[in-house]
Amino acid sequence: MHAREFTAVTNQWVNSYKRLFGAPLDGRITESPAYVCWGHLNRSALVRVPAYGKANSARVEVRSIDSACNPYLTFAVLLAAGLRGIEKGYELPAGAEDDVSALTEAERRAMGFTDLPHNLSDALRVMETSELIAETLGEHVFDFFLKNKRAEWEDFRSQVTPYERMRYLPSL
Repeated sequence: MHAREFTAVTNQWVNSYKRLFGAPLDGRITESPAYVCWGHLNRSALVRVPAYGKANSARVEVRSIDSACNPYLTFAVLLAAGLRGIEKGYELPAGAEDDVSALTEAERRAMGFTDLPHNLSDALRVMETSELIAETLGEHVFDFFLKNKRAEWEDFRSQVTPYERMRYLPSL
């Protein structure tokens, strides 16, 4: 329910978004999540609940988290989102057991799957409207995080990369 809102925290670097897409990269199969969904055996799901372990317990994997994230902020927003779901009694949608990225956009929309933000700028736009994230981080950290990451995005956006030179310079 709050995955899009906390993505800027769990994936706080510009390069964090290079793996969060649903299409295969150069013919390689990717199992990174790109859509908000959950499943048991589905490695393309954002949240995975493996069917291993004891009968009365389960492990939950949130698969979008970048290993370079701030673990304190990440655990705070994940716990807050989970507790909010318990407190408000959120209904759990049906699990996705098929590769969600293999579905067409229309099929994903019909099944209620939404995209994760595609880049840091998109994630910041979603986060800045989140009451849950603002409450969890507190006003000072929330405002500082948004300010700092917007500056990082602007620095990134203003760079001309070797890819752009290689791709576009010959045709100019």
